Amino acid sequence: MSGQSMTGTFSAGDLRRMLSRLRDVMAGVGAVQGRLDKVVALIAQDLRADVCSCYVMRAGEVLELFATYGLSQKAVHLTRLRVGEGLVGEIAAHARPVALADAWSHPQFVYRPETGEDFFRSLMGVPMIQAGRVIGVLVVQTKDERPFNDWEVETLETVAMVIAELMAATQVVKREELFQSEGNALLHVRLAGAPLHPGVGIGVAVMHKPHVRIGRIVSEDPVTEQYRLHTALGTLRQEVDAMIDGSRADAEAYGDILEVYRMFADDRGWISRISEVIASGLTAEAAVQKVHDDTRARMMQVNDPILRERLQDLDDLANRLLGILSGGHMRAELPDNAILVCRSIGPTELLNYDRRKLKGLVMEEGSPTMHAAVVAKALDIPVLAQVQGALSRIDSLDLIVLDANAGQIILRPSDEVIDLYTAAVEARAQQKEAYAAVRDLPAVTRDGVKVSLNINAGFLLDMQGLIDSNADGIGLYRTEMPFLAMPTLPDVNAQYALYKQVIDGAKGKPVTFRTLDVGGDKIAASSITGPEDNPAMGWRSIRLTLDRPALLRQQLRAMIKATEGETLRVMFPMIASVAEFDAAHRIFNLEMERHIRDGGRAPKTIKVGTMLEVPALLWQLDALVERVDFISIGTNDLMQFMFAADRGNTRLANRYDTLATSVLRMIHSVVTHCKNTKVEVSVCGEMAGKPLDALALLAIGCRNLSMSASTIGPVRAIIRSASLSDLQPFVLDMLKSEDSSLRERFRAFARDRGIAVT
Repeated sequence: MSGQSMTGTFSAGDLRRMLSRLRDVMAGVGAVQGRLDKVVALIAQDLRADVCSCYVMRAGEVLELFATYGLSQKAVHLTRLRVGEGLVGEIAAHARPVALADAWSHPQFVYRPETGEDFFRSLMGVPMIQAGRVIGVLVVQTKDERPFNDWEVETLETVAMVIAELMAATQVVKREELFQSEGNALLHVRLAGAPLHPGVGIGVAVMHKPHVRIGRIVSEDPVTEQYRLHTALGTLRQEVDAMIDGSRADAEAYGDILEVYRMFADDRGWISRISEVIASGLTAEAAVQKVHDDTRARMMQVNDPILRERLQDLDDLANRLLGILSGGHMRAELPDNAILVCRSIGPTELLNYDRRKLKGLVMEEGSPTMHAAVVAKALDIPVLAQVQGALSRIDSLDLIVLDANAGQIILRPSDEVIDLYTAAVEARAQQKEAYAAVRDLPAVTRDGVKVSLNINAGFLLDMQGLIDSNADGIGLYRTEMPFLAMPTLPDVNAQYALYKQVIDGAKGKPVTFRTLDVGGDKIAASSITGPEDNPAMGWRSIRLTLDRPALLRQQLRAMIKATEGETLRVMFPMIASVAEFDAAHRIFNLEMERHIRDGGRAPKTIKVGTMLEVPALLWQLDALVERVDFISIGTNDLMQFMFAADRGNTRLANRYDTLATSVLRMIHSVVTHCKNTKVEVSVCGEMAGKPLDALALLAIGCRNLSMSASTIGPVRAIIRSASLSDLQPFVLDMLKSEDSSLRERFRAFARDRGIAVT
């Protein structure tokens, strides 16, 4: 039987029967080891393989051979491979299957003589995944060179999923074994992370456990399971609709995220894949979990962090559907001062908690643009992400201080630490009151120089920030966010509806729409087949949309329609040459002509400009200012290109300073050039939102700044406390130096003048 393919002879009915036998073996009596031995023998027999081996993850990310049929029994519990070592370690490291007709020729193959695998040529292995984590690897081998096909790989994946759930239920490896305690558990422990929303929270840990344990895995009645699936999907849609209806008052804050969530719930491809797995013999719950695990494993290989963030929404969706199928209750009760701890969390899962009792959120994963972080920001909840070891080091009801300002949490803090942070919380509240007191006052220096403060936005929820901060307008609206959040590209009508809401929400204040600023690896329709080595400097932004003009034309068409009778401000990103701006402007003119020809009304005012992010544009300013209505200096990308330093590289995060003489000289020259030619100029990016940096920009001539809404208050306050007649001579004189950073000198100068800086 060895070496035969099961294609054509191994049917869905055969798979169901095999799964049923596996369930009976694993659920039977006797030692776990004996049951695993029977399982691997059964798999080898049914899949017509000479070998079946089960490797289980142990402490320290080591894969131990736990059971085998066909290899030497002496190797069981003796053979170990590190994650990433050999083909088995490679499967665990990347959470994806490997199928090789000749495994020995693969460069990752590692020979272990104690296993006796000298005679086995082919290898097919799949990860065993439970609750989103790889807990082992299942492998089959044959003596002959056997080219495994997709059906065989999918079959083994289904088997591995079933075994993973059963292994978790029988606790083959105790959870506490996987986590080694460190230090004295009675002393407080500090864990570092990445702040996603600032603030301090003091409370007790509440563990967010969205994973639903699947009680029944194998089904003998696919028709009944299909009915259960579609009934549960109907309930899911009703729940999402009710949540959307219940958030009408917060529609400005996160209503659009819930709308995107509903689109995921209606995705036909996702539902179809679940139905196919049910047909193979799994219950509806098991099918949902398998499809989700497969999707998560594949998406975790994507380099683009924005796309990987959409996994949080899929986790949320799958867990909610599993809860409905299992009859679980998704709502969780909280103590009055809860710090939520999780690996990750979806937006609706977060909204399930009582926001009045939630004092903070700690995640092992997560990043700024994930939807849960956006919702937490709207709710003003401190968030710390990428906290390694959070789930293993924090126990339920542990006392926690979450300091998202300093990027750390303190476990089991002393009374002195609690007192210190309680004072910090009170001080922050007083500071927010101070910013609120000047909210309605203009951003004017003590000697009468007016500065326009605007916000950067990307979701409808950011419109609330425009109101709360009393900013002068939206200096940068990132139109790519809906492209990244939705499973399909939004058409003209969908974009029009969004842009119209933005214009209406601004209530007459100016809005600058930036056209699509995204890489080709983030747009499904772009036909990119693989990631780029350096996407920040690759086929992205205006380069992509000029090559795919339909994307740009649809965007511009929607913007023009949404601003009929209003002011239209359009900005093209990543322009590296005047020729690129001319090409983009020609497309804009074509769409404007089309709009008028079709009977549309023209915007009241039209202004077309560019981001200045690519240093090459600095030497084309003479030609550029003749063509543009405004220039916006994008400091984030400009700094990384100027210093050749990836802004996402933590090793370089503090290596270069925006208050370097080279940076300030460059911005000063652009501002002066624009002033002399009467072209509007603004600065957007993180630099504009830092109070000390904002003062320096003011001193070199900037009068229009755009930043996140949360930084408007501090920047407004510091501007009102300063005098330009003091600042300007000092800063311009500093530009003559060759210092790599002027920050400390400028900070000392500001403090000497009574300006409150941090």
